[in-house]
Amino acid sequence: MKTDFLDLPAVASARGVLRLPGSKSISNRALLLAALARGDTVLHDLLSSDDVDRMLDALRTLAVDWQHVAGDDYRVPGCGGSFSVRKADLFLGNAGTAFRPLTAVLALMGGEYRLHGVPRMHERPIGDLVDALRQIGARIDYEGQDGFPPLRIHPPQLGETPVVRVRGDVSSQFLTGLLMALPLTGRAVRVDVEGELISKPYVDITLALMRQFGVDVQRDGWRSLSLPANAAYVSPGDCFVEGDASSASYFLAAGAIGGGPVRVEGVGRDSVQGDVAFVQALEVLGATVSMGSNWIEASAPASGRLRAFDMDLNHIPDAAMTLAICALFADGPCRLRNIASWRVKETDRISAMAIELRKLGATVEEGADFLQITPPQEFRAGASIDTYDDHRMAMCFSLATLGGVPLRIMDPGCVGKTFPEYFARWAEVTA
Repeated sequence: MKTDFLDLPAVASARGVLRLPGSKSISNRALLLAALARGDTVLHDLLSSDDVDRMLDALRTLAVDWQHVAGDDYRVPGCGGSFSVRKADLFLGNAGTAFRPLTAVLALMGGEYRLHGVPRMHERPIGDLVDALRQIGARIDYEGQDGFPPLRIHPPQLGETPVVRVRGDVSSQFLTGLLMALPLTGRAVRVDVEGELISKPYVDITLALMRQFGVDVQRDGWRSLSLPANAAYVSPGDCFVEGDASSASYFLAAGAIGGGPVRVEGVGRDSVQGDVAFVQALEVLGATVSMGSNWIEASAPASGRLRAFDMDLNHIPDAAMTLAICALFADGPCRLRNIASWRVKETDRISAMAIELRKLGATVEEGADFLQITPPQEFRAGASIDTYDDHRMAMCFSLATLGGVPLRIMDPGCVGKTFPEYFARWAEVTA
């Protein structure tokens, strides 16, 4: 029987060591690149989650006969740039890291495909990616509202377009999907980014993985990126998935709020993930942080109280949500700026965060691209936190129990999107 809520007890401290699940961003990118490459790839430490399951299901439907080897390792046979299935109906849930890249790849594959998901996915914009793909001859129709899924994809009529323009100020996943797909054309292409590119570190993950699979994209700042002619994906043989840096943020914040030390393993100073910059944010708040090549550890400030902050968080939009909870434990009002992308995520995270923080006694001002949070004089006990079918809302708010109050988390199963075992791991470091 499904449990619709989880009651978390008040906790006084956090300390311990835990191994992180694999990165969602790396897992789904690596799966798709392995499927497109020439040769077989063994992916090690792949994340086990709903989002990755949606990608695995899609690849199976497209006749990519991946095999579960052992543990979290998977063998993926590459199709050499051409899926054998040319007609498919793909349900992708609310997995943006599957939906956007698959849209771009299938738009250049030469088949008839339908892509759809849960109702929230049909509210998440994709028009900027479709517009970019149409510039090179993709034929994509909207089933419902223009600019939003579901999509119907038809065989493209590829031209000789040497330059493609894509907006970068709504979601970096549009640029990611476009870049991952363009080698399928076999042509030299330059991508010009219009507007300020948000979430740049996520594009860096894409570029690093493409390089690992044999395609080197040349970047001229963040305004243009160039792919060579005859680029093709080639399997590296083995590909290792880092621990998820966004998931690390909850436990590192727990160490910073609840005394610590809390150490996470599987991600460290050598990470390709931009969310490791959360470490610098914690240091601004006064936390004590140390790092190795494959681990990070955080403890509370000597004063015991986090410092108030005013930060531009455009570069770490997911981990920035954790800082909104840290603001409850700060010594003054805190401001999270340049977070407009929150509004087009799994839910409207700016609005959702404001509503739920107020339940704990915080004073919150919400703007188009910012939150101003004044911590409560005293935490309100017994709040029931709505999670909006958003895994990060559920995980973030567990931290509020360090304020010495119990909480009820509604729909705790939504953490299955990226971290099915989250609450068990949380209990281990706060026991």
